[in-house]
Amino acid sequence: MTIGTFDGVHIGHQKIIKRLINTAKSHDLESVILTFFPHPRMVIQKDANIKLLNTLEERETILENLGLDKLVIKKFTVEFSRLTAEDFVKDILVDQLQAQKIIIGYDHHFGRNRSANIDDLKVFGEQYDFDVEEISAQDIDDVSVSSTKIRKAIQEGDIKTANQYLGYNYMLTGSVVKGKGIGKELKFPTANLQIKEDYKLIPKQGAYVVSSLFEGKRLFGMMNIGTNPTINNSGSQSIEIHFFDFNKSIYDSVIQVDILHRLRDERKFDSLLELKNQLAIDKKTAEAFLKSNEH
Repeated sequence: MTIGTFDGVHIGHQKIIKRLINTAKSHDLESVILTFFPHPRMVIQKDANIKLLNTLEERETILENLGLDKLVIKKFTVEFSRLTAEDFVKDILVDQLQAQKIIIGYDHHFGRNRSANIDDLKVFGEQYDFDVEEISAQDIDDVSVSSTKIRKAIQEGDIKTANQYLGYNYMLTGSVVKGKGIGKELKFPTANLQIKEDYKLIPKQGAYVVSSLFEGKRLFGMMNIGTNPTINNSGSQSIEIHFFDFNKSIYDSVIQVDILHRLRDERKFDSLLELKNQLAIDKKTAEAFLKSNEH
């Protein structure tokens, strides 16, 4: 088993997870990740502004697809944070999870006030009969560099860089809710996406090329993240998707939208006609991108 947030499950994480899975198979053991939710910073530092790359459900799906046997989600509370290092090892790792081998970063800290380190874990390993395998500084640095670059890229709308580091397309998952119907008037009907997890990192405002799987069929389209300044004075942000060649009602459906490419910044147009003309240009640009990338 290993322990960590693994937010994003990016290419740096995937390297460690593959090592975990292969080691488990070679020892005829289950591969397990122990993670904590809410994020410890949300609880200890009351940091409500922390943004994550994945919702919990997205992370579970990605890990399952990688071949992980089990994701154990431990509810992180103030009481839990006060567990001593030895109580954490004995109660959680040994008694509850029957850990036999722990693969962990060289800089891993745990227990009350994060006072114990990997050397302490090795001592506990001898005491409670489990092995500890260390992940090198280089591999851990790769992970933290990737996470920082991905977050920065998404905040800047640089989806190409984010997707390269993730090893998959950045996704938004939410319910389709009714909007104001203005897209329909413009002959560009949209699905309004409502994301319930307020900790999910939303990309920079603007227009994007997207794809989604709906009832087994791959749909392509374009998405706008923003405040619709041409028609809306409220300043509230919405996420709207127009799927090409699609006219089914998908209200109340939960969909995952994969973000493939950024088209442009959001801007205010002088009229609805100007906006409609821009949407037609966006559609052509999106279709040309999809054709050249063979989606």
